[in-house]
Amino acid sequence: LLLGCELTASTKSYTFQVDEEDDSDHILALSVVCLTDGAKDECNVVEVIGRNHENQEIAVPVANLKLSCQPLLSLDNFKLQPPVTFRLAAGSGPVHLAGWHRIMHREDASFEDDDLSEEDEEELPPIMPAKK
Repeated sequence: LLLGCELTASTKSYTFQVDEEDDSDHILALSVVCLTDGAKDECNVVEVIGRNHENQEIAVPVANLKLSCQPLLSLDNFKLQPPVTFRLAAGSGPVHLAGWHRIMHREDASFEDDDLSEEDEEELPPIMPAKK
């Protein structure tokens, strides 16, 4: 599923969440963050707000865009675990975020996922510690 949202001076944040009772694993991947038509030449800082391994809320800047020097940033499918909030921490935008949302069903591996599960089986061997 494709994901897209726009952050502006009037809409500074967007939260992506899933139903907590859903028994599926959800992966949200951020592909591109870019300034769109009407952006001023100012620093636009986009933060991702999520939870760390201790379930504490953390905010991490992922992009600092400026029309004259960096209007677009490719995040190479930066994977996140919902719920996650995208916030325009500085600047007035508009900043467009694009990515995708993948749902992995835990209990029933449906026949539609057969193509995907073949890729998942090709795991890399575990990294062994260096010999001293």
